[in-house]
Amino acid sequence: MTRRCADWAALDLSLAPAGGPVAFCGDLGPESLLAAYRAGLYPFPAADPMLRDLNEALFEEQVADGRVALVGREDIDPYAVSWWSPDPRPVLPVAGMRLGRTLAKQVRNRAPWSTSLNRAFGEVVEACREGREPRWLTKELVDSLALLHESGWALSAEVWEDDALVGGVFGVRAGAVLSLDSMFHRRSNAAKVAVADLAARFGQVGGVLLDTQWDSPQTRGIGAGPLPRTRYLDLLHTSPDLPPPAAHPLPARRLAG
Repeated sequence: MTRRCADWAALDLSLAPAGGPVAFCGDLGPESLLAAYRAGLYPFPAADPMLRDLNEALFEEQVADGRVALVGREDIDPYAVSWWSPDPRPVLPVAGMRLGRTLAKQVRNRAPWSTSLNRAFGEVVEACREGREPRWLTKELVDSLALLHESGWALSAEVWEDDALVGGVFGVRAGAVLSLDSMFHRRSNAAKVAVADLAARFGQVGGVLLDTQWDSPQTRGIGAGPLPRTRYLDLLHTSPDLPPPAAHPLPARRLAG
């Protein structure tokens, strides 16, 4: 039996795959997207029909025997979007986010950088799309993220050199967790500074974790480490919604200690 996509909370992730998709659902609308983040999942849309067909070919047997869920209305192609909830989850404690010694020196000594929140959400998302294949940031997903941004759930942090945008990160907040979708840089280490800025601002309103979603050398390089999925889900399910972080511009050098 299928469920409406917004009912992600009814999905039992206790026995879901640890390192592959846990569900397929084609509904990328903003309500479905936010409900999925609140339930501990994030989307990976197929960038083209070939990748959509690959999803079905690789996972239809696991869907048939119930190891991977098929969620949503039958009139929306589920295999167009896979949904993930890794175990363990790579996370970065907000309180533990620090710039390394070399980067802190760079931030103190180079031409002054400033940071902001939500000043250029659309520009950050588009910069994260540039030159990346497969392009999982599809137009449908970007449109839904823009609507979540308008309602205060999707956030971006920006790094500026004078009036030039040189780095940024964006993600979706759910309770005490902020799930980072993507980041970019046009100056060395500007993305790390954006993450540090977002961690500082989110921590000031009670945020606990930044979720980096994918385990990689890049995410480990900013301090992410593994957290069992059960503990990650417990935090999501027990933490209240927080007020949005402060958005006023701030000097980046404050992050250098």
